[in-house]
Amino acid sequence: MTTRKIGSLEVSAIGLGGMPLSVDGRPDEARAIATIHAALDAGVTLIDSADAYQVGSDDNNHNELLIAKALRGYPGGTTDVLVATKGGFERPSDGSWVNNGTPEHLKAAAAVSAKNLGVDSIALYQFHHPDPAVPFEDSIGALKDLLDDGLIRAAGVSNVSTEQILAAREILGDGLVSVQNQFSPAHQDSRRELELAAELGLAFLPWSPLGGIGRGGSLAGANSAFTEIAAERGVSPQQVALAWELSLSPTVIPIPGASRPESITDSARAADLQLTDAELARLGS
Repeated sequence: MTTRKIGSLEVSAIGLGGMPLSVDGRPDEARAIATIHAALDAGVTLIDSADAYQVGSDDNNHNELLIAKALRGYPGGTTDVLVATKGGFERPSDGSWVNNGTPEHLKAAAAVSAKNLGVDSIALYQFHHPDPAVPFEDSIGALKDLLDDGLIRAAGVSNVSTEQILAAREILGDGLVSVQNQFSPAHQDSRRELELAAELGLAFLPWSPLGGIGRGGSLAGANSAFTEIAAERGVSPQQVALAWELSLSPTVIPIPGASRPESITDSARAADLQLTDAELARLGS
């Protein structure tokens, strides 16, 4: 698979988003591990997790523990696999998502995540979501402390505005390597954040990069050319969507979620799908 950079680290151009493997509607463990192994077989070397990817408070850190188990059981090499995780949410017993961006919480959460992943230092730790009750600079300051202490090797921000990206860059300097926002053909509200990340040399990790794609490959709210080109090329609309995202900037690394081996195997093929200039023009790049 072709590769791209997150900071100084080289990863696959398509990653795996771990969320569907651990939240409501998740597959059984055997299929979840098979999905992760299929991603690795396809050349995926970036897996995105979060401590809040779980059903409720009774299976804390489900996704991190699942990924660690899958990597331990993989028959091939995994030393080049970057597992990124996030902190900043809590999941009480009612299954809701509650912001907690206090420095104390983020530092404690990072320590737990490192233990769950079985590492001394997390390769990429991301602030999951700004907390309205905590100054953004205080939350990012916690990531700076984690960098200085060596518990994390690189930092990222998620669900942020351009102003927050710049604020994080001011505090973290070169320690900030990535931005993770929702982005897909049908959801382009973060186009400016994608462009700013490219200007700053930061990896942009679109979450839900296939959002808006319905049954049969239809893209709600997106250009019908995606499905037309897919039919012409004999590939899935999902591959065309991911290839289009990759074309927007060499810093873009989509992280499609998957709960079946077939899904991530298909998505991974997008890394080698080269769209022509004429096709990109039809897609409105």
